[in-house]
Amino acid sequence: MEARVQKILAQWGIASRREAEEMIRQSRVQINGELAYLGQKVDPQKEAIAIDGKPVSKKHRPALIYLLLHKPAGVVSTCYDPHQRTTVLDLLPKELREGSGIHPVGRLDADSTGALILTNDGELTFGLTHPRHSIAKTYRVLVKGHPPETVLHKWRQGVMLEGRKTRTAKVELIERCAEESFLEIVLQEGRNRQIRRIAQQLGYPVIKLHRTGIGQIQLQTPKEPFLSEGKYRSLKDYEIHFLQEQIIQPNY
Repeated sequence: MEARVQKILAQWGIASRREAEEMIRQSRVQINGELAYLGQKVDPQKEAIAIDGKPVSKKHRPALIYLLLHKPAGVVSTCYDPHQRTTVLDLLPKELREGSGIHPVGRLDADSTGALILTNDGELTFGLTHPRHSIAKTYRVLVKGHPPETVLHKWRQGVMLEGRKTRTAKVELIERCAEESFLEIVLQEGRNRQIRRIAQQLGYPVIKLHRTGIGQIQLQTPKEPFLSEGKYRSLKDYEIHFLQEQIIQPNY
């Protein structure tokens, strides 16, 4: 089945899609002996792919890596940033960030903090980021003001964003401060800056946004010490199995 070269290399775990695109720009990728070009579609069952003249295939993929990272504020959730900002890969040691194909699964905006999964399992990434799959993601959010129950109820039922209503969500008041409120929000979808945009629209803009967990994968568990900002750990077997199950049995 045909697919773009960079997508194939990412799914094989040889490089992230961004890294594969850069390899193509640098004339390092060949298809049947000819230089590949961006956007080129190939059938890996029928055509030979090589990097730096060396044939590659699915069996050449590096060992699979699954990490949980506590992303700090000011770090972008990409493998490469044209503005030279710190990326999530910059937080990893050289042996992990280079040549392994590791990349973030989904994104947290630069101002937000918290749980982010990194892997070089391209098939898992493709499945988890497909719109039909939805893992519950939990956030602790500090907003300006004191939203009343009527506003929280409206948020739970779904809010129109760009002509499309958001899915129902869990939104609970955790703590009222002098001029702000802490909310716990659980989403089954991840539209661009969704929480920030809804909070602004409802009149209670976000001050801080922190993702505490992705499904069963939490920054802190009874068996695990709290994962500090900028630190990472390998996922446990049960956590990897949980992610794989989300693709086999997606939530609709």
